[in-house]
Amino acid sequence: MTANLLERSTPDILRALLDRTAGDLVIVDPNADVMESLVDIAADYGDDLPTLNVLADGRLLKDVMDDFLVAADAADLVDAGHMTLRELETEADNTLVVGGDDLYALVSAGEHVAALAADDEEFVADAYETYRGRWEEAEAFNLRTPALSRVRSTLDEDIGEAVRADFDSVLDSLETARGDGDGLDEVTISLLVAAKNDVLLYDISKWGEDVGIASKATFSRTKTRLEDMGLIDTEKVPIDVGRPRLRLKLGDDRLREADGDELASVAYRMLN
Repeated sequence: MTANLLERSTPDILRALLDRTAGDLVIVDPNADVMESLVDIAADYGDDLPTLNVLADGRLLKDVMDDFLVAADAADLVDAGHMTLRELETEADNTLVVGGDDLYALVSAGEHVAALAADDEEFVADAYETYRGRWEEAEAFNLRTPALSRVRSTLDEDIGEAVRADFDSVLDSLETARGDGDGLDEVTISLLVAAKNDVLLYDISKWGEDVGIASKATFSRTKTRLEDMGLIDTEKVPIDVGRPRLRLKLGDDRLREADGDELASVAYRMLN
């Protein structure tokens, strides 16, 4: 008989579910905590990860994927075929994890999270058929963020290994990358690590547009804002034909003295 599970946190309960299930799973109507935790755990799970077919509210997916750290990991999972993201038209009564032989409802209470199991085989089979059918009919969610592996590899190839290393250090130091007051967004991070390494604005903005992070215009607007606030300086670099290009430099000693893993926290304090 399938047993109920009880853990201290959402990541713990999801890890326990993934450890005991096989085949593909349909994740129905996850909340933001479940969605973020699912991506985080799946990104590090390894080769035995079941295929995770997520059926979620489109507005919730958009909000969760506004965090570059979550979205870029999710894009890697989608590219690898480990995860699909589709939009749920009507809410379920609970967040459900549905497999061919397993059905769990996730419930939070106090300091614990439970996965309450259904043990009626016919009901579980019917639930899987129902929600698998809803997933197949649902519209795919448009995840615009590029996969983190592609961001890293192209940054290394197009801009340089030192910039990629600083980019990784900044991401590793962050809990979120939204740029909405709770953190730094991916364009700001890219410009800061470029400035730390004296990269041309043209080069980093072209890379960012080519890889799918943001347009050159967005990079330019963000550069102007950071320059106005004293985080970034620029110097003109003459070229053979056309207008001089701008080399990015850090504009404050606090940033220039910061290590890669400190750059984000120093910049965040200056911006807030």
